Amino acid sequence: MKVNIEIDCTPVEARQFMGLPDVQPMQTAMMDKLQQKMAENIDKFSPETILQNWFTFDPKMAERFQDMFASMSGLGTGTKGK
Repeated sequence: MKVNIEIDCTPVEARQFMGLPDVQPMQTAMMDKLQQKMAENIDKFSPETILQNWFTFDPKMAERFQDMFASMSGLGTGTKGK
């Protein structure tokens, strides 16, 4: 014997029927807080800031990046001083 039961209800109605808590207010509060934190820290992820942080670590880092990009693009001759 096979019995199929089809229940047509919204997720809110199903949650209430099962006795599960309503997490919508908490989710909204967390998303607002996350959005606020992202807005506060968006300046830290600009390309200029990231490159500035990389290049302040080592003064010769800019030269190394330039050499790396030149060799990757085929503009580098592979020999220095000639």
